Amino acid sequence: MGRGHPVIHPSVRLRELEQRARRRFGQNFLVSEEAVDRIVRAASLQRTDRVLEIGPGLGVLTEQIRGSGAALRCVELDRDLAAGLRQQWPDLDLVEGDAMRVDLPEICPPPGGWKVIANLPYNVATPLLLRFLAHPGIFSTMVLMFQREVGERIQAGPSHPSRGSLSVQVQVRARVRHVLTLPPGAFHPAPKVHSVVLGFELLPEPDFGGVAARVFDRIVRLGFHHRRKTLLNSLGSGMMRVDAQAACDAAGVDARRRAETLDLPEWRRLVAAVDAVRTTEASGDDASEGEPDAAETDAEDEP
Repeated sequence: MGRGHPVIHPSVRLRELEQRARRRFGQNFLVSEEAVDRIVRAASLQRTDRVLEIGPGLGVLTEQIRGSGAALRCVELDRDLAAGLRQQWPDLDLVEGDAMRVDLPEICPPPGGWKVIANLPYNVATPLLLRFLAHPGIFSTMVLMFQREVGERIQAGPSHPSRGSLSVQVQVRARVRHVLTLPPGAFHPAPKVHSVVLGFELLPEPDFGGVAARVFDRIVRLGFHHRRKTLLNSLGSGMMRVDAQAACDAAGVDARRRAETLDLPEWRRLVAAVDAVRTTEASGDDASEGEPDAAETDAEDEP
């Protein structure tokens, strides 16, 4: 895909809309033409694709996506920016609303295979990612923006200091790759941190070790509950220590190890073993499928 039109500086478009970037929406607009081009190219768009863009803002990515010929639907929370987008492209398929609340199966109807492209606000990036990952039947590919530190957590492999429950929850559901890293100067207004763009290829049928997705997530979070302690101590905070030891033994995982050292096959075995020996946790909520809980994921001890 060739480059689109030169990126008009957001300050110019904001003046046209008589608006400033709103802190409450976490608005930082891309000003790097190269970044826009690489983000859209990372999605490998075809004319037959259907794309969901979250937070199109001033339409910088929108314009490039439209140029690919793919069918595009946008979700924008800011009513003023939505009005500006409609003025610029009267035929734009635009949904005004909160991406955390919209009915994804409704706005992304069958068949599946939708691609998501988004410059996500930092304050909702993790919960939105987990929300999308909960729908592998709808989405196939995602190219998303994160704060660099969050991106490191998402990609972190076994024994990496940034590895946490978020790493495991994401990697069990998708193949993740690094697209590019962006300095603060690539945005207006410039944030105080670097950003990273990651690509995700969702697994159609994630392997949770034979348990429900929510059970897998809950046990992984328990394992990371005390990052600096052993699995025995972390798991023992939510179940009897004797059962935690028995689960580790059944899974073939040394209970003296720390959660961040386990790879995905080990997590699958451990989760299945913990689920089999639990005797104190109610099973009503565990049996249900649903979206991973970002609030609980972020609540673990920091590295």
